[in-house]
Amino acid sequence: MNILVLGGGGREHALAWAIKQNPKCDRLVVAPGNAGIPDIGETAALDILDPATVTAFCADEGIDFVVIGPEAPLVAGVADALAEVGVTAFGPSAAAAELEASKSFCKQVCAAAGVPTADWAAFDSAADARAHLAQKGAPIVVKADGLAAGKGVTVARDLATAEAALEQLFAEPDATVVLEEMMEGEEASFFVLCDGETALPIGSAQDHKRAFDGDEGPNTGGMGAYSPAPILTPEMEAQVMARIVEPTLAEMARRGTPYRGVLYAGLMIHQGTARLVEYNVRFGDPEAQVLMMRLGAQALDLMHACAEGRLAEMAVHWADDHALTVVMAARGYPGPYRSGSAIHGLEGLPDDSWHMVFHAGTRVEDGQLVAAGGRVLNVTARGGTLQQARDRAYAMVDRINWPEGFCRRDIGWRALRDA
Repeated sequence: MNILVLGGGGREHALAWAIKQNPKCDRLVVAPGNAGIPDIGETAALDILDPATVTAFCADEGIDFVVIGPEAPLVAGVADALAEVGVTAFGPSAAAAELEASKSFCKQVCAAAGVPTADWAAFDSAADARAHLAQKGAPIVVKADGLAAGKGVTVARDLATAEAALEQLFAEPDATVVLEEMMEGEEASFFVLCDGETALPIGSAQDHKRAFDGDEGPNTGGMGAYSPAPILTPEMEAQVMARIVEPTLAEMARRGTPYRGVLYAGLMIHQGTARLVEYNVRFGDPEAQVLMMRLGAQALDLMHACAEGRLAEMAVHWADDHALTVVMAARGYPGPYRSGSAIHGLEGLPDDSWHMVFHAGTRVEDGQLVAAGGRVLNVTARGGTLQQARDRAYAMVDRINWPEGFCRRDIGWRALRDA
């Protein structure tokens, strides 16, 4: 197959890396890609939010299969446009992608399906939101209703923080804000492939959202992750499928928008019970990096079967392994940061099925690798144990010379503490 991956972050580098290991992949193109992609495939300058541009590229280049990485092209209807011209694509329709595109839509689906989640209310009026806040008090969670690249959430433990978050969100035109009960417990990420009829779990992970060690600092798009998540035992996974995922899929089908693609359930687990935090309609970032390290070449077979409606004949073959990724970010992230700083030391690092550096915000200037984003590198390793994977990942981090970057030094702390 000639395969096109849409996106340019660490998630897409990891997806491309796994796809390239499968002998069914003849040609691999990533659009727009990043500085790490040319080691494994081609890059293409393409407006991935324009369905007509993507479909024209597929026709011109003889693309057989498209893997849509980020949420924005899905919401823009790229999967719908590809289906109309007969190109097989991995990713939900724009209508189904509303599960992530609108927090209030997701909550409405959960209510109809009886899915356990936080109490909530949505507001398009700042005055009404402030009145609700005054009534409910803190702690409370303040969320942008629409897409916010993983950063539109404030966990406010006091009213001043909540009010500041409301002011920031309502500064945007036509803003809608969701105020939610703050749930207690341990967060985990659960990933399920769905082809409209069959649902196949494909793994778990735990992300580290806060910027600094000890879960301190502001929320980010994710500073590291590991897989599997110990808290998602087989019994807990069965509970999540029965009480959360399957009712959601049934409700989406009932509405005439069957879900096809990967469904990422963000969970809060407390005293043996899981509740839904939110859904994402794509692989997480950086969770995809650890999942792809563990899945390897079979990731392509699973995604292709999902897109073709053949999931019932598939199974996931796991090795008894663990994977961990450390995000190296530009100093200042998730606030203002400087682009263009030079990164050295990647040339001598191991590059195999046990060690990988997935690029995110990178580019090459005058032959030099430089930072071109907030989250820049995903230093990723596998091991027979989580401790081994962690040691390997940080050994690579310590060989990278990038004074303008930073990372958390405690990725995996919760699982290692509880081991």
